[in-house]
Amino acid sequence: MKRVPRPVFFIISIFIVILTLLSLFGFKTTYGDKETVYIKGGNDIRWGIDIRGGVDVTFTPPEGVEATEAQMDAAKEVINSRLVSLNITDSEVYVDYSHYRIIVRFPWKEGETDFDPQAAIEELGDTAVLTFREGKETDDTGAPSGVTAENIIIDGEDVSEAYPYYDQENNTYGVSLTLNESGRQAFADATTRLAQENGVISIWLDNEMISYPSVNSAITDGRCSITGNFTAEEATSLANKINSGALPFNLIAENYSTINPTLGLGARDVMIMAGAIAFVLICIYMLIFFRLPGVVAVFALMGQVAVSIAAISGFFGFVPSFTLTLPGIAGVILGIGMGVDANVITFTRIKEEVCGGKSIDGAISLGYERAFSAILDGNLTTIIVAIILMGSFGPTDSFFGKLLSPLFFVFGASTAGTIYSFGYTLLVGCILNFVFGVTASRLMLKSLSRFKCLRKPYLYGGVKQK
Repeated sequence: MKRVPRPVFFIISIFIVILTLLSLFGFKTTYGDKETVYIKGGNDIRWGIDIRGGVDVTFTPPEGVEATEAQMDAAKEVINSRLVSLNITDSEVYVDYSHYRIIVRFPWKEGETDFDPQAAIEELGDTAVLTFREGKETDDTGAPSGVTAENIIIDGEDVSEAYPYYDQENNTYGVSLTLNESGRQAFADATTRLAQENGVISIWLDNEMISYPSVNSAITDGRCSITGNFTAEEATSLANKINSGALPFNLIAENYSTINPTLGLGARDVMIMAGAIAFVLICIYMLIFFRLPGVVAVFALMGQVAVSIAAISGFFGFVPSFTLTLPGIAGVILGIGMGVDANVITFTRIKEEVCGGKSIDGAISLGYERAFSAILDGNLTTIIVAIILMGSFGPTDSFFGKLLSPLFFVFGASTAGTIYSFGYTLLVGCILNFVFGVTASRLMLKSLSRFKCLRKPYLYGGVKQK
């Protein structure tokens, strides 16, 4: 049997302690009024609207309207634009194409005391006003002014469609625009005049200028291209915004709910306190009933908690910060419970082997070996459930959403996006069970067993020798 060096326990335990401190408090510096965050901690966690308060609304086209995917994308784009115009940048918007629904979640505006969610919902669902105007003059608020305010060339009713395209010859992206018969002559007259002076036609969605291309030549056939230094995403976004202004329908709020921030923050604090108390009681239980392996379990569980927080806060640069909801907190606690279960199964096996007369080394090896199949089965089935929850109750354009897209035709994308957070934290917890509850704990326990003073059967659950 390959032996684990004695220092391994101290290396892993010190690493876990440092990781725990960093995941909880992060690492940042302050110079004057400027704060620089190097490592995000628990204070940087983005809380869901069920905790900090907000609105959860599902929009649909009017009854009898079967919107195309392009129209649904365009409607989504205008909702995003309007949320930004309301200074709401931390929001979630995704589309259920099979059931013609757009699910929108947004928090209360920062510092807002009299925010009217009903008025905000009505504003989000109104048909977008698209206009093509001469020039790009704006006032202090960014709204059109002067010549631009007075000269509307065409509006959304005159636009047939817009779509992104890729120009292979020049290796560039652009947006192709097709006009209806009603707008061709007005657009032809304006472009003929503006082309002579290299003028600009600005494109507005509501009161936001979304593009201002220069007029290079007269356009008389109702077909034109908007070019520039676009990426594929930027070209698609601009096309969707233009299409949103040509939508022939308003969006109807099928249902919505609001969460009071005081209630949500109170529930969060209660759950965190309950989780902390439960963690301390579990550590005491493990120390009393499993003795030396219980010490290893405490460090393993500490490491699991630390990485669970890190996976949410944005601690790892390659993993973006994740919105944590109340069910998400429950997922963290349940994941830790699965870790406790893994340790209990393993250490009980070790205790049985020691009581059966096996040597310390043999008991540890057999304990982990015989417990692994039960740990694997329990966590693997939970991982499958977590993936299904993330695929069925999360954004349809996510990896798991695409993987389980056939389920959407049965159930539809859920408005209960908080379940996605539960699935994510539960998935992370189960994966960490194998990292800390199996691998790290095994290395630490084998390392401790190398010390002569720690090779007494009593310390591993055996009967104390008189």
